[in-house]
Amino acid sequence: MRAPLSWLREYVTVDATVAEIADRLFTSSVQVDAVIDVGVPDVDGNVGRFLVGRVLEIEAHPNADRLRVCQVDVGEGHARQIVCGAWNFEEGATVAVALPGAFLPIFDQPLDERELRGQASRGMILAEDEVGLGEDHAGIMVLPEGPEPGTPLVDLLPIRDQVLDVTPTVNRVDLLSMVGLARDVAALLGGDFHPPDPADPEVVDGEAVDITVENFEGCPRYIGRVFRDVSIGPSPQWLRSRLFLAEMRAISNVVDVTNYAMHVWGSPLHAFDRAKLAGGRIVVRRARSGEELRTLDGTLRRLDPDDLLITDGEKAVALAAIMGGEDSEVTEETTDVLLEAANFEPLGILRTSERLALRTAGSNRWEKGVDPCVAENAAVLASRVLVDLAGARMTGHVDVNDGLPERPVVPFRPERAAKVIGVDISPDEQRTTLSGFGFDVSDDWHVTVPTWRARDVTREVDLIEEVARPVLDRLPYTMPLRRHVQGRLDKEQRLRRVVEDTLVGAGLSEAYTWSLVADDPDPRAIRLRNPMSSEQAILRTTILPGLIEAARIGVDAGAEQVALFEIARVYLPSGDRLPDEHWRVAAIVMGGYGEIKGVAETLYSALGLELRVERGSHRVLHPGKAATAEAGCLGELYPSLLEGVWGVFELDLETLFAGVPERIVYEDVITYPAVLQDIAVAVDEDVEVGALVDAAQEAAGTLLREARVFDVYRGGQVGAGRKSVAIHLAFQSPERTLTEEEATTARERIVAALAERFSAELRA
Repeated sequence: MRAPLSWLREYVTVDATVAEIADRLFTSSVQVDAVIDVGVPDVDGNVGRFLVGRVLEIEAHPNADRLRVCQVDVGEGHARQIVCGAWNFEEGATVAVALPGAFLPIFDQPLDERELRGQASRGMILAEDEVGLGEDHAGIMVLPEGPEPGTPLVDLLPIRDQVLDVTPTVNRVDLLSMVGLARDVAALLGGDFHPPDPADPEVVDGEAVDITVENFEGCPRYIGRVFRDVSIGPSPQWLRSRLFLAEMRAISNVVDVTNYAMHVWGSPLHAFDRAKLAGGRIVVRRARSGEELRTLDGTLRRLDPDDLLITDGEKAVALAAIMGGEDSEVTEETTDVLLEAANFEPLGILRTSERLALRTAGSNRWEKGVDPCVAENAAVLASRVLVDLAGARMTGHVDVNDGLPERPVVPFRPERAAKVIGVDISPDEQRTTLSGFGFDVSDDWHVTVPTWRARDVTREVDLIEEVARPVLDRLPYTMPLRRHVQGRLDKEQRLRRVVEDTLVGAGLSEAYTWSLVADDPDPRAIRLRNPMSSEQAILRTTILPGLIEAARIGVDAGAEQVALFEIARVYLPSGDRLPDEHWRVAAIVMGGYGEIKGVAETLYSALGLELRVERGSHRVLHPGKAATAEAGCLGELYPSLLEGVWGVFELDLETLFAGVPERIVYEDVITYPAVLQDIAVAVDEDVEVGALVDAAQEAAGTLLREARVFDVYRGGQVGAGRKSVAIHLAFQSPERTLTEEEATTARERIVAALAERFSAELRA
């Protein structure tokens, strides 16, 4: 929602700048997405160069058929000649004028005096788009009579303004209105709140208004008002400008009035051409099976029995709370109007809106739960403006409802609020805060909730949140003292934290990538029925593609060293409606297989595990530089996927954690010295060095404390298709010092086992 500051200040008087208002709202009430400067630049007295003028004379331009030469009084004591190309005004019109030297949003240079086809032009008569108040350039702005020539234009129109672009949370639909924002600003900044209170027009020549509500569950309240002798036409400039700054399109005075009242009070309205309603009546009911309605956007919509309709007893005339129908819309020929100010149940509106993929400014409010009591305020405001602008007579009024809801009453303890919030807030300050937000507080601290907050304030803790909102900037940055600790991390949570800490310690940065992706290597991956976009249509079955893309972005941004990891869920097809969710860890680092294997070994070591890998393959890994472990895969990234040399791994955490010992048992490695020996054996190229280590361990038994490969040689000395593997052996007993003969005997058993299983030849 966009809230022009000049409009907001009409309902709240507060000594605060727009920056202070935005900061306080952002801290305590709504998301403030931006503060937008609109209109003419406010530099070097520029706003003062825009004045109200009165056209005294108009003559045809002697040298141009489409131009006219105007004499305009701008309060200088003499007429100012201005050449104008618009034809929508005559002598005596009140207009907006920019003097020479003025900066306009549409020009790069200041306005200057110049000759147009031989006639001097000493200023400019303005259209709304030339000062940022609209998009219309078909004619100039014709202002209402009354202001004297020379009156600053800014006194009449917001030619210079600032607009708050705000997004309330889903439970604060009251903040989707100027009144709601003004109320919060007044309470938060100590201002005076004065909501609009127009005089309700009298009913003249009274007539009955036939309204029937068949479904009070879907429509708790329906206010219907009839207006006769309505003069349809364009809205005055002040109304067009306000709607434009609020991102609403001006259509006609009647339609604009409904949008204006909705923006003020947050309760949407709708206007019907009463002559197009059978018998001038309204019936609110559910749709019938197979029923159709052509909405104002020209779309023929097939309805469900759950959809709520506005009908005239014979046919549907509107999709309740969402959009009107073509057959009943107000047009230039309309003279009789039925104004709808109703209230609708939010969940049903949301379902219909989502099913039809039809979202409007009205449905956006209804689906969040609009206060039924505010419908009357919106109806009165719209009626007042409609009578004043369109010369209408209000001839009928009816309010159909099944009883309005009672205001909730919630017991409150100010001492409890201060304890929960964590700062000392006096009871008097708490009472003032709640009263400022519209709550009624009794002497015994029973709080009556205002109707516009009845849906979301139902418990004492909700009231505590209201007390906290104005003092959020006073809260300390430290966590409150915990005197009692309940609950603890389970084993999987503890180990996930170990993984995070280890990888950060290894120099990697944690990344967060999308769980929803455009495509996935698994053809069975689960595809969403109604994705937000084609880029987020599938639940991923692997983390690596997202990390690879994140690394690419880092490189493109100029990062010299990229090392990322992510711990997240993947969603594997299960054959059922819901996926099989698994936690995984994935990493990508510059440097290839050696770098990523070092990271993986560090991780395994931190968990008390030994990394054991075998030659493998994976679609993103370079052939011959890929390995598999029990928990997943690791290796060097295929060069075509990312420029440079990169190492990656992806491991299933459930599998990884299954081997983590419950406790680490001490083994004596220092009391008795180890006997160290090295061997080098020649084997065929396809023999994995890990298999050699396993065979050595099996052959030597418990005497072999460590077997570690420290060199692999390929060359003419071992022959084609073969390699030499050097293995460091450490023999040790926790009970005694081994003799050289015992170590040699164990080494010979190892050599014999390697020769038998792998045809290994001892080289050294």
